[in-house]
Amino acid sequence: MNLEFAILSFASLFVIVDPIGLIPAFLAMTPQNTVNERIKMAALACAVSFMILLTCVLTGQMIFDVFSVTLPAFEIAGGIVLLLIGLDMLQAKRTQVKETKEEQEEGIDKSDIAITPLAIPMLAGPGAITTAILLNAQAVGISQKLILITNVFMVCAVTFGILALTAIRSQTISVILLKIITRLMGLVLTAIAVQFILNGVVQTMGLPPR
Repeated sequence: MNLEFAILSFASLFVIVDPIGLIPAFLAMTPQNTVNERIKMAALACAVSFMILLTCVLTGQMIFDVFSVTLPAFEIAGGIVLLLIGLDMLQAKRTQVKETKEEQEEGIDKSDIAITPLAIPMLAGPGAITTAILLNAQAVGISQKLILITNVFMVCAVTFGILALTAIRSQTISVILLKIITRLMGLVLTAIAVQFILNGVVQTMGLPPR
């Protein structure tokens, strides 16, 4: 059970953060920056994203209690958000659920994009925050919560590695390959989103989740 949760949580977080789909925007917003500057911005953005998602994991239950929201309701709502993102990814485009065109254009004009818009909302946006809270609600016991926290760190670390490699090898990146990978990840995210919705509906009907 822990292994299944570990795979689910890592895959869900990695796909929704979508560092591969972020590569074109990252390069477009840093054309005048050196390789070292790009790496430093990526490192800071990933560190900030980790802290935001970790906070969501640790305070997820508090959010339910404060707003009197049930887990099934949040699963359905969160699943719809993830479904919208997944459908956009299937078309190989960055969804406006993560960041708007205006936010991307603002990033192009900024000398340092690490905090905004790279960390917020591109990496730790509504979709990633929703996923972190949903996974925390599904975690059973301390062991799965520790697995989730570890996976949040791992996803942020892998994201930094991808962005750092992008900064170093920016001239050799294939746009076509990026679009193919984005579409595949979109399909996975769409399936995960549908499962979240089904879980919420099943629990609302009083049936045990499958």
